[in-house]
Amino acid sequence: MIRSFLRKLVPVVAVVATLGMLAGTADARVGGGFSTGSRGSRTFSPPPSTRTAPSVAPLNRSVTQPARPGLNNPAQSPGFFGGGFGRGLLGGFLGAGLLGLLFGHGLFGGLGGFASILGLILQVGLVVLIGRFLWSMWQRRQPAFASGGPTLRDAGGMGSGPGNGLGSGLGFGGNSTGMAGQPVDVTQSDYGAFERLLGEIQTAYSNEDIGALRSHVTPEMLSYFSEQLSENASRGVVNRIADVRLLQGDLAEAWREGGTEYATVAMRFALTDRTLDRTSGRLVDGSEAPQEVTEAWTFMRAAGGQWVLSAIQQT
Repeated sequence: MIRSFLRKLVPVVAVVATLGMLAGTADARVGGGFSTGSRGSRTFSPPPSTRTAPSVAPLNRSVTQPARPGLNNPAQSPGFFGGGFGRGLLGGFLGAGLLGLLFGHGLFGGLGGFASILGLILQVGLVVLIGRFLWSMWQRRQPAFASGGPTLRDAGGMGSGPGNGLGSGLGFGGNSTGMAGQPVDVTQSDYGAFERLLGEIQTAYSNEDIGALRSHVTPEMLSYFSEQLSENASRGVVNRIADVRLLQGDLAEAWREGGTEYATVAMRFALTDRTLDRTSGRLVDGSEAPQEVTEAWTFMRAAGGQWVLSAIQQT
Protein backbone atom coordinates (compact mmCIF):
# COMPACT_ATOMS: atom_id res chain seq x y z
CA MET A 1 0.00 0.00 0.00
CA ILE A 2 2.82 2.39 0.94
CA ARG A 3 4.70 1.44 -2.22
CA SER A 4 1.63 2.18 -4.32
CA PHE A 5 1.22 5.54 -2.62
CA LEU A 6 4.85 6.45 -3.27
CA ARG A 7 4.54 5.52 -6.94
CA LYS A 8 1.63 7.94 -7.27
CA LEU A 9 3.36 10.63 -5.25
CA VAL A 10 6.62 10.75 -7.25
CA PRO A 11 5.15 12.12 -10.52
CA VAL A 12 3.09 14.69 -8.61
CA VAL A 13 6.20 15.96 -6.82
CA ALA A 14 8.04 16.13 -10.16
CA VAL A 15 5.25 18.19 -11.71
CA VAL A 16 5.10 20.60 -8.76
CA ALA A 17 8.89 21.03 -8.75
CA THR A 18 8.94 21.71 -12.49
CA LEU A 19 6.17 24.30 -12.27
CA GLY A 20 7.86 25.88 -9.26
CA MET A 21 11.14 26.29 -11.12
CA LEU A 22 9.40 27.83 -14.11
CA ALA A 23 7.43 30.25 -11.96
CA GLY A 24 10.37 31.22 -9.79
CA THR A 25 12.75 32.32 -12.51
CA ALA A 26 10.84 35.29 -13.92
CA ASP A 27 11.03 38.97 -12.89
CA ALA A 28 8.67 41.68 -14.08
CA ARG A 29 11.17 44.30 -15.22
CA VAL A 30 12.61 44.80 -18.70
CA GLY A 31 14.02 41.49 -19.90
CA GLY A 32 12.04 39.47 -17.37
CA GLY A 33 15.18 38.63 -15.39
CA PHE A 34 16.46 36.41 -18.20
CA SER A 35 19.60 36.58 -20.36
CA THR A 36 18.49 37.23 -23.93
CA GLY A 37 19.71 38.79 -27.18
CA SER A 38 22.80 38.67 -29.37
CA ARG A 39 26.39 39.97 -29.15
CA GLY A 40 27.60 39.31 -32.68
CA SER A 41 30.33 36.68 -32.86
CA ARG A 42 30.71 36.91 -29.07
CA THR A 43 27.14 35.81 -28.35
CA PHE A 44 28.33 32.56 -26.79
CA SER A 45 31.45 34.01 -25.14
CA PRO A 46 31.08 35.55 -21.66
CA PRO A 47 32.11 39.20 -21.33
CA PRO A 48 35.19 39.90 -19.19
CA SER A 49 34.77 40.38 -15.44
CA THR A 50 34.41 43.90 -14.10
CA ARG A 51 34.15 45.43 -10.64
CA THR A 52 30.42 45.87 -11.12
CA ALA A 53 29.79 42.36 -12.48
CA PRO A 54 32.53 39.80 -11.67
CA SER A 55 30.51 37.10 -13.46
CA VAL A 56 27.73 37.20 -16.03
CA ALA A 57 25.26 34.49 -17.00
CA PRO A 58 25.42 33.18 -20.59
CA LEU A 59 22.70 34.13 -23.03
CA ASN A 60 19.99 31.47 -22.89
CA ARG A 61 17.78 32.86 -25.64
CA SER A 62 19.16 34.25 -28.88
CA VAL A 63 18.44 34.22 -32.60
CA THR A 64 22.18 33.71 -33.15
CA GLN A 65 23.10 30.07 -33.69
CA PRO A 66 26.40 28.66 -32.39
CA ALA A 67 28.83 27.52 -35.07
CA ARG A 68 29.98 23.89 -34.92
CA PRO A 69 28.81 23.09 -31.39
CA GLY A 70 31.16 20.67 -29.66
CA LEU A 71 34.14 21.69 -31.81
CA ASN A 72 34.86 25.36 -31.03
CA ASN A 73 33.89 25.39 -27.36
CA PRO A 74 31.70 22.57 -26.05
CA ALA A 75 31.24 24.25 -22.69
CA GLN A 76 29.65 27.33 -24.27
CA SER A 77 27.56 25.50 -26.84
CA PRO A 78 23.93 24.99 -25.82
CA GLY A 79 24.11 21.42 -27.09
CA PHE A 80 21.35 19.30 -28.50
CA PHE A 81 18.87 19.68 -25.65
CA GLY A 82 20.12 23.20 -24.85
CA GLY A 83 18.93 24.65 -28.17
CA GLY A 84 15.41 25.49 -29.21
CA PHE A 85 14.88 22.20 -31.05
CA GLY A 86 16.05 20.13 -28.09
CA ARG A 87 14.02 22.12 -25.57
CA GLY A 88 10.95 21.76 -27.76
CA LEU A 89 11.48 18.02 -28.03
CA LEU A 90 12.00 17.62 -24.30
CA GLY A 91 9.03 19.88 -23.60
CA GLY A 92 6.87 17.73 -25.85
CA PHE A 93 7.66 14.61 -23.87
CA LEU A 94 7.10 16.43 -20.58
CA GLY A 95 3.80 17.83 -21.84
CA ALA A 96 2.65 14.39 -22.93
CA GLY A 97 3.52 13.03 -19.50
CA LEU A 98 1.67 15.84 -17.72
CA LEU A 99 -1.42 15.30 -19.84
CA GLY A 100 -1.32 11.60 -19.08
CA LEU A 101 -1.03 12.34 -15.37
CA LEU A 102 -3.88 14.86 -15.38
CA PHE A 103 -6.23 12.55 -17.26
CA GLY A 104 -5.49 9.59 -15.04
CA HIS A 105 -3.19 7.56 -17.30
CA GLY A 106 -0.04 7.96 -15.24
CA LEU A 107 2.99 10.08 -16.01
CA PHE A 108 3.89 8.07 -19.12
CA GLY A 109 0.35 7.28 -20.20
CA GLY A 110 0.13 10.22 -22.55
CA LEU A 111 2.92 8.97 -24.79
CA GLY A 112 0.61 7.00 -27.01
CA GLY A 113 0.87 3.29 -26.36
CA PHE A 114 4.26 3.07 -24.62
CA ALA A 115 3.08 2.14 -21.15
CA SER A 116 6.42 1.04 -19.80
CA ILE A 117 9.58 3.01 -19.03
CA LEU A 118 11.45 0.74 -21.47
CA GLY A 119 9.09 1.80 -24.22
CA LEU A 120 9.64 5.43 -23.31
CA ILE A 121 13.42 5.01 -23.49
CA LEU A 122 13.18 3.38 -26.91
CA GLN A 123 10.93 6.11 -28.23
CA VAL A 124 13.11 8.93 -26.91
CA GLY A 125 16.26 7.21 -28.19
CA LEU A 126 14.85 6.89 -31.71
CA VAL A 127 13.81 10.54 -31.87
CA VAL A 128 17.16 11.69 -30.43
CA LEU A 129 19.10 9.72 -33.06
CA ILE A 130 17.03 11.20 -35.88
CA GLY A 131 17.23 14.67 -34.35
CA ARG A 132 21.00 14.52 -33.91
CA PHE A 133 21.43 13.47 -37.53
CA LEU A 134 19.30 16.38 -38.80
CA TRP A 135 21.03 18.79 -36.40
CA SER A 136 24.52 17.77 -37.54
CA MET A 137 23.50 18.14 -41.19
CA TRP A 138 22.21 21.65 -40.52
CA GLN A 139 25.28 22.68 -38.53
CA ARG A 140 27.64 21.73 -41.36
CA ARG A 141 26.13 24.56 -43.37
CA GLN A 142 26.86 27.20 -40.69
CA PRO A 143 30.07 29.32 -40.86
CA ALA A 144 32.60 29.02 -38.08
CA PHE A 145 33.23 31.97 -35.78
CA ALA A 146 36.45 33.90 -36.24
CA SER A 147 38.93 33.94 -33.38
CA GLY A 148 42.31 35.22 -32.35
CA GLY A 149 41.64 38.97 -32.69
CA PRO A 150 43.73 41.66 -31.01
CA THR A 151 43.52 42.49 -27.35
CA LEU A 152 41.08 45.22 -26.34
CA ARG A 153 42.92 47.78 -24.28
CA ASP A 154 41.56 49.21 -21.04
CA ALA A 155 39.31 52.17 -21.75
CA GLY A 156 40.64 54.28 -18.88
CA GLY A 157 38.68 56.54 -16.76
CA MET A 158 35.63 58.21 -15.48
CA GLY A 159 35.62 56.60 -12.05
CA SER A 160 32.57 54.75 -10.78
CA GLY A 161 30.52 55.40 -7.73
CA PRO A 162 27.05 56.39 -6.50
CA GLY A 163 25.23 58.66 -8.91
CA ASN A 164 22.64 61.38 -8.47
CA GLY A 165 20.25 60.41 -11.23
CA LEU A 166 21.09 59.17 -14.71
CA GLY A 167 24.33 60.48 -16.13
CA SER A 168 26.81 60.28 -13.28
CA GLY A 169 27.45 56.64 -12.42
CA LEU A 170 29.37 55.00 -15.22
CA GLY A 171 32.98 53.99 -14.81
CA PHE A 172 35.34 51.94 -16.96
CA GLY A 173 37.08 48.61 -16.65
CA GLY A 174 37.70 45.23 -18.22
CA ASN A 175 39.79 43.82 -21.03
CA SER A 176 39.08 41.33 -23.79
CA THR A 177 41.84 39.08 -25.05
CA GLY A 178 41.98 36.81 -28.04
CA MET A 179 38.47 37.64 -29.28
CA ALA A 180 37.10 38.27 -32.75
CA GLY A 181 36.73 41.88 -33.88
CA GLN A 182 38.74 45.10 -33.76
CA PRO A 183 38.87 47.21 -30.56
CA VAL A 184 36.65 50.29 -30.36
CA ASP A 185 37.24 53.48 -28.38
CA VAL A 186 34.23 54.38 -26.25
CA THR A 187 33.90 58.12 -25.60
CA GLN A 188 32.26 60.24 -22.94
CA SER A 189 29.24 60.82 -25.18
CA ASP A 190 28.86 57.06 -25.68
CA TYR A 191 28.64 56.52 -21.93
CA GLY A 192 26.03 59.24 -21.73
CA ALA A 193 24.06 57.42 -24.45
CA PHE A 194 24.23 54.13 -22.51
CA GLU A 195 22.84 55.78 -19.38
CA ARG A 196 20.07 57.51 -21.29
CA LEU A 197 19.09 54.24 -22.93
CA LEU A 198 18.94 52.50 -19.55
CA GLY A 199 16.34 54.99 -18.37
CA GLU A 200 14.47 55.46 -21.65
CA ILE A 201 14.07 51.73 -22.31
CA GLN A 202 12.76 51.12 -18.78
CA THR A 203 10.31 54.01 -19.17
CA ALA A 204 9.09 52.88 -22.61
CA TYR A 205 8.57 49.34 -21.31
CA SER A 206 6.64 50.65 -18.30
CA ASN A 207 4.44 52.75 -20.60
CA GLU A 208 4.00 49.78 -22.98
CA ASP A 209 5.19 52.10 -25.75
CA ILE A 210 6.23 49.76 -28.57
CA GLY A 211 7.12 52.68 -30.83
CA ALA A 212 9.63 54.08 -28.34
CA LEU A 213 11.08 50.64 -27.70
CA ARG A 214 11.52 50.09 -31.45
CA SER A 215 13.81 53.11 -31.69
CA HIS A 216 15.98 51.98 -28.76
CA VAL A 217 16.42 48.22 -29.21
CA THR A 218 17.15 45.68 -31.92
CA PRO A 219 14.25 43.85 -33.61
CA GLU A 220 15.22 40.73 -31.66
CA MET A 221 14.98 42.46 -28.28
CA LEU A 222 11.76 44.17 -29.38
CA SER A 223 10.24 40.74 -30.03
CA TYR A 224 11.14 39.58 -26.51
CA PHE A 225 9.77 42.74 -24.87
CA SER A 226 6.58 42.56 -26.96
CA GLU A 227 6.10 38.96 -25.88
CA GLN A 228 6.43 39.94 -22.21
CA LEU A 229 3.98 42.84 -22.61
CA SER A 230 1.52 40.53 -24.35
CA GLU A 231 1.77 38.03 -21.51
CA ASN A 232 1.10 40.82 -19.00
CA ALA A 233 -1.97 41.91 -20.95
CA SER A 234 -3.32 38.36 -21.08
CA ARG A 235 -2.93 38.12 -17.28
CA GLY A 236 -4.67 41.45 -16.77
CA VAL A 237 -1.63 43.12 -15.19
CA VAL A 238 0.74 45.94 -16.07
CA ASN A 239 4.38 46.40 -15.05
CA ARG A 240 5.22 49.87 -13.74
CA ILE A 241 8.90 50.84 -13.47
CA ALA A 242 9.96 54.16 -11.96
CA ASP A 243 12.86 56.04 -10.37
CA VAL A 244 15.57 54.36 -12.47
CA ARG A 245 18.96 55.53 -11.21
CA LEU A 246 22.39 54.28 -12.24
CA LEU A 247 24.63 53.56 -9.26
CA GLN A 248 27.75 52.08 -10.83
CA GLY A 249 28.93 50.87 -14.23
CA ASP A 250 31.95 49.40 -15.96
CA LEU A 251 32.81 48.83 -19.60
CA ALA A 252 33.46 45.10 -20.08
CA GLU A 253 34.46 45.18 -23.76
CA ALA A 254 33.93 47.14 -26.98
CA TRP A 255 34.70 45.89 -30.48
CA ARG A 256 33.89 46.22 -34.16
CA GLU A 257 32.78 43.53 -36.61
CA GLY A 258 32.69 44.83 -40.17
CA GLY A 259 30.58 47.99 -40.11
CA THR A 260 28.95 47.22 -36.72
CA GLU A 261 30.24 48.30 -33.32
CA TYR A 262 29.41 46.61 -30.01
CA ALA A 263 29.88 47.60 -26.38
CA THR A 264 29.01 45.51 -23.31
CA VAL A 265 28.54 47.50 -20.11
CA ALA A 266 27.95 46.09 -16.61
CA MET A 267 25.50 48.33 -14.73
CA ARG A 268 24.20 48.35 -11.19
CA PHE A 269 21.08 50.48 -10.93
CA ALA A 270 18.16 51.17 -8.62
CA LEU A 271 14.50 51.16 -9.65
CA THR A 272 10.99 50.69 -8.34
CA ASP A 273 9.42 47.64 -9.98
CA ARG A 274 5.72 46.95 -9.45
CA THR A 275 3.16 44.71 -11.15
CA LEU A 276 -0.38 46.10 -10.85
CA ASP A 277 -3.84 44.83 -11.68
CA ARG A 278 -4.94 46.68 -14.83
CA THR A 279 -8.46 47.30 -13.60
CA SER A 280 -8.12 48.09 -9.92
CA GLY A 281 -4.50 49.20 -9.71
CA ARG A 282 -3.96 46.73 -6.87
CA LEU A 283 -0.35 45.68 -6.25
CA VAL A 284 0.06 42.11 -7.52
CA ASP A 285 3.82 41.72 -7.30
CA GLY A 286 6.90 43.80 -6.55
CA SER A 287 7.16 46.59 -4.02
CA GLU A 288 6.96 50.34 -3.57
CA ALA A 289 10.47 50.18 -2.11
CA PRO A 290 13.41 50.65 -4.49
CA GLN A 291 15.49 47.60 -5.38
CA GLU A 292 18.97 47.24 -6.85
CA VAL A 293 19.70 45.22 -9.99
CA THR A 294 23.01 44.37 -11.67
CA GLU A 295 22.96 43.38 -15.34
CA ALA A 296 25.27 43.48 -18.37
CA TRP A 297 23.74 45.33 -21.31
CA THR A 298 25.22 45.04 -24.79
CA PHE A 299 24.66 47.91 -27.22
CA MET A 300 25.33 47.92 -30.95
CA ARG A 301 25.34 50.49 -33.75
CA ALA A 302 26.25 50.86 -37.38
CA ALA A 303 29.36 52.99 -37.71
CA GLY A 304 28.29 56.59 -37.12
CA GLY A 305 24.76 55.56 -36.10
CA GLN A 306 22.86 55.49 -32.82
CA TRP A 307 23.40 52.89 -30.10
CA VAL A 308 20.57 50.39 -29.53
CA LEU A 309 20.21 47.58 -26.99
CA SER A 310 21.03 44.14 -28.41
CA ALA A 311 21.33 41.91 -25.29
CA ILE A 312 20.72 41.77 -21.53
CA GLN A 313 22.58 39.31 -19.30
CA GLN A 314 21.98 38.58 -15.64
CA THR A 315 24.78 38.44 -13.08
